[in-house]
Amino acid sequence: METINFRFRLLRFSEKTVSPNKMESCPTIKNILLLDSEGKRIAVKYYSEDWPMNSAKEAFEKTVFTKTQKTNARTEAEIAMFENSIVVYKFVQDLHFFVTGGDNENELILATVLQGFFDAVGILLRGNVDKKEALENLDLILLCLDEIVDGGIVLETDSNVIASKVASHSIDSGAPLSEQTIGQALATAREHFARSLLK
Repeated sequence: METINFRFRLLRFSEKTVSPNKMESCPTIKNILLLDSEGKRIAVKYYSEDWPMNSAKEAFEKTVFTKTQKTNARTEAEIAMFENSIVVYKFVQDLHFFVTGGDNENELILATVLQGFFDAVGILLRGNVDKKEALENLDLILLCLDEIVDGGIVLETDSNVIASKVASHSIDSGAPLSEQTIGQALATAREHFARSLLK
């Protein structure tokens, strides 16, 4: 009986010592924001409980936009500190891209996530990176965010890989309707309806 208890205690001790180290070494993202030239949302994803209410999220977005709008982040990404967070951002045309991490995160990792998102959107929008195209292809941008980060953990930063995964999701009409986006499901339904009329 004592041996079993000892083994159990040893297992619990090793779990406690291993888990925090794993978590500390894994970079996490707090949010990814895509705003327009007026600071309004186009596509946003939050992975942190730092902003529990939607009003807090909107206030953060407004603060970040206001404090960065006069910077020249069109040629290279810029880095700033806001509310114990590091924000890396870049602008193109009337779109503002932001990636936020904790104040202890590596800026290079955040910048790599930002560049991957920025470049993947450019590929998916075929170089027409502006608000109109972004809104017309919002489903692709949201899929893009899902391919980059899941639950705050960075999955992929290579823009070509991200864009190809998003493109394969948008083309796969054979997937079950539950796994398709609304646009894909409507396209599949139209295709089935057209086939039934031709029979």
